[in-house]
Amino acid sequence: MNLEMVMQELEALGKERTKKIYQSNGAHEPLFGVATGEMKSIFRKIKRNQPLAEQLYATGNYDAMYFAGVIADPKAMSEADFERWIDRAYFYMLSDYVVAVTLAETDIAQEVADKWIASDIELKMSAGWSCYCWLLGNRPDREFSEGKIADMLELIKNRIHDAPERTKYAMNNFMYTVAVSYLPLHDKSVEVAKEVGPVEVNRGTAKSKLLNASVNIKKVVEKGKLGFKRKYVRC
Repeated sequence: MNLEMVMQELEALGKERTKKIYQSNGAHEPLFGVATGEMKSIFRKIKRNQPLAEQLYATGNYDAMYFAGVIADPKAMSEADFERWIDRAYFYMLSDYVVAVTLAETDIAQEVADKWIASDIELKMSAGWSCYCWLLGNRPDREFSEGKIADMLELIKNRIHDAPERTKYAMNNFMYTVAVSYLPLHDKSVEVAKEVGPVEVNRGTAKSKLLNASVNIKKVVEKGKLGFKRKYVRC
């Protein structure tokens, strides 16, 4: 399948209701409103195809950019490629659920994510923290430096309340993920989450709400699901 054929199939799968949901979360035109599960039928015809993924991502169409992440071959992507992708990611569904997910399947994931976390760019920071969440939830604990993850928890404790909005979400998810999926620092993550307490996002808007990692961690503990690891990063 070529670019034109894929775009036609995506357009045919689009739904106005789904489009409005995406727009309410930050997507903008062009987009069709394709439910992610509906993309599986196209993926089965294409599998992994990095050149086509690059063409789709370059369209600026949200659904095409998301599908680019589905068919991307992460191991064929360089750090420069990921920098190009994150620069085009204009809202969190692209930064955290396309770029960060794709990066998490590479050998350079931690190196690139570290640079993004250290930046002062909201969606880069969000993608960096999110990438670690995908990594910790999939890879064996031995692949991570306990000292480094502990330092990251301390950074969150000191900065989360003043971080940019989407970065707050990703930092909060990092505390949760460490507690649930990285057992060497379960106790420390629980302590940090308690110290951090509720995190307010979207302050002063109709979407204002509180994030509370401690509450969600407690639910997992009660269900006896500590140590959870996904078999795959991408479904």
